[in-house]
Amino acid sequence: MLANLTPFLLHWAITAFGLWVASHVFKGLRFDGGSALVVAALLLGLANAVVRPLLVLLTLPLTLLTFGLFLLVINALVLMLVAKLVRGFHLDGFWTAFWASIFMALLSLVLGTFVLGGTPEFTIRTSPGPEGWI
Repeated sequence: MLANLTPFLLHWAITAFGLWVASHVFKGLRFDGGSALVVAALLLGLANAVVRPLLVLLTLPLTLLTFGLFLLVINALVLMLVAKLVRGFHLDGFWTAFWASIFMALLSLVLGTFVLGGTPEFTIRTSPGPEGWI
């Protein structure tokens, strides 16, 4: 049980930190308090696990047509959804959400590499390794 809880808490902390940093970088993204930040991070993780895959599946033709760039729009829409659901999380518009979601994705990637150590259970394999080529 604890083995599954630790990665969850680390991802939650990384997401919360990313939201906090983004709120200082983008003036159109702000939180009324720490509780709104923590709830927004939790809800963003849940939305990325449940809602985002459904949106990706439903918009697959458009995503393929734009060579995957529409995924950036989906990320912004998920962030806007979380802002609508969490009291105390204010987001001024689509473009703030768009750039903030890109910023948070890059920051989460960097932090995840350092904090989680890039261990195999957290690394996404994009192609077969040398053992799969033979």
